[in-house]
Amino acid sequence: MSDTKNDAIDQVKEKIIKESFTGEADILTRATVGDARIYVARTTRLVRKLSLRHHMSHLATAALGRTVTGALLLAATMKNEEGVGIKIAGDGPIGGITGEAQGGTARGYVGNPDVYLPPKNGHLDVGGAVGSGTISVTRYSADVRPFTGTAELVDGEIADDLTRYLYRSEQTPSSVGLGVLVDEKGDVQAAGGWFIQALPNCSEETLIQLDKNVRNTPYVSNLIDMGFTPERIIRMLGRDMEVEILDSYPLHFGCRCSRKRVEAVLETLPKKELNQLAKDLKTEVTCPYCNAKYEFSREEMLRLAQEAKK
Repeated sequence: MSDTKNDAIDQVKEKIIKESFTGEADILTRATVGDARIYVARTTRLVRKLSLRHHMSHLATAALGRTVTGALLLAATMKNEEGVGIKIAGDGPIGGITGEAQGGTARGYVGNPDVYLPPKNGHLDVGGAVGSGTISVTRYSADVRPFTGTAELVDGEIADDLTRYLYRSEQTPSSVGLGVLVDEKGDVQAAGGWFIQALPNCSEETLIQLDKNVRNTPYVSNLIDMGFTPERIIRMLGRDMEVEILDSYPLHFGCRCSRKRVEAVLETLPKKELNQLAKDLKTEVTCPYCNAKYEFSREEMLRLAQEAKK
């Protein structure tokens, strides 16, 4: 299939996805509350796009939506050219979760997009799908080598796991809330999250008040479904405290894959493996992050195999 035809198919898919979107645009708002920072993100459209691109079950959508939203919240603490990657490695049937964010752009995927488990206590059983294992967070910077920290999973529900990771691996007292609301048909009704980060020398009074406010705040996905903006949610989390809204910026799905990047990955394969692939008339490579497909002819694979000799 020609690149032109592939591009045309991708454009049709993109149009279908865009036409399915309703509601407010995704956004992340940052604020200072007392001696702490609060970041709140609305990611409904982004999670819906991920669900459609990967053809995910209700459960997989909730798990990936939480992870990608968490990555966006952590990325909000960094510079635009820096990024965050989150990997959930558990022994549950979902087979692992990967989410990445740079600035306001995010992408991700799960090992098993068809995963299904019966609801637990009336909610999607994300913890059961993830199982026991570890959470790893990698921070990418243009100036230094990537740093990766790892912690044991608390319950596999993602939010508590991130909270524990930040305290254990990065010594950051924090609170993370994540949620994805999916209807019976599998459509994402609401998605988002918050991240409360204690600043250096944060007072005990501030921590106590924030903890009290968090306990009295409904699920973030329910608030977003009711029309609450990130700013309004920040003011709920910071009630009875001085709140200063810093800024807001849009969020969207984005993948950095391209035919050139995929070819560069193929070039790293051993010559024997490239020759094996060249036995087929065409080799199709699918990007795990966005499900885009790239085709390489037998002649192209043979050329790569020849270049591998060098």
